Amino acid sequence: MSRRSERVQRVAAYAVILREGQILLSRLSPKLARSETWTLPGGGVEHGEDPREAVVREVYEETGLPVTVGETAHTFSLYLPDTWRQGRRVNAHSIRLVYDGWVPVDAPEPHVVEVDGSTAEAAWQPLADVLDGTVPTVSLVREALSAHETFRLQRVAAYALVEREGAVLLARVSPRGFHTGLWSLPGGGIDHGEPPRDAVVREVREEAGVEVEVGEVLTVDDERIRGTAPSGRDEELHAVGLVFTATVVGEPGPLVTEVGGTTDAVAWVPVSEIESGAVPVVPLVRSALRARNGGLS
Repeated sequence: MSRRSERVQRVAAYAVILREGQILLSRLSPKLARSETWTLPGGGVEHGEDPREAVVREVYEETGLPVTVGETAHTFSLYLPDTWRQGRRVNAHSIRLVYDGWVPVDAPEPHVVEVDGSTAEAAWQPLADVLDGTVPTVSLVREALSAHETFRLQRVAAYALVEREGAVLLARVSPRGFHTGLWSLPGGGIDHGEPPRDAVVREVREEAGVEVEVGEVLTVDDERIRGTAPSGRDEELHAVGLVFTATVVGEPGPLVTEVGGTTDAVAWVPVSEIESGAVPVVPLVRSALRARNGGLS
């Protein structure tokens, strides 16, 4: 009669971390895999440890990067009634919790922090190469990717079309925002409970140091964007923009650029340079100028 295998159950937590068509993965050490094999960063949940805290700890140990994880997870179960673990035959059941995760956009290159652990290397791998099998992975990676849903965010923002002597007040999008390097109207997200006109006044003051009086709604525009958000999260953004006419209060002083925000420059830009394409702008700017002209391009 054969001896019954020891029963082992393990709970582990992992993160799917995507950025610009890449996924952050950890390569298993030779003591766990004889050939090159990549997996999601993560690992066993310690007794009494919150699974989300376990993900943060494990991702840092395996990649050296600080991660933020979502509130919910997909659950995957792997049952191996006859396998080897740490040199002995066991009846194994693995419960694996996979969270969405994201790291800062300015995070350094990944590197392994743990010593003599389960990870030999950490790296961003092309998502296409993972999906077609060019990058060899454990089954969990593709299972998790098939269940992954891009975070969807709808954002309502208010902007100002401020003109002076044939020029429009514009703010350039910083690396912390979508459309990096393009110029946009000054404005931004409306805070909960904040009147949209008050949001325009606040945002123009923050981004340009200019006080304005807000007029009527000029146009309402919307755009869908898929990419890396300022937080580092892989997002599908539906941006709804309310554009108001606005005039400068008093004599405009020197322009002031906000520090550490989603804009990194502000300027009075001649309308002719926008229309000629000499100054690259987001679609919202052209939409506002068309509305000002009565819909004529």
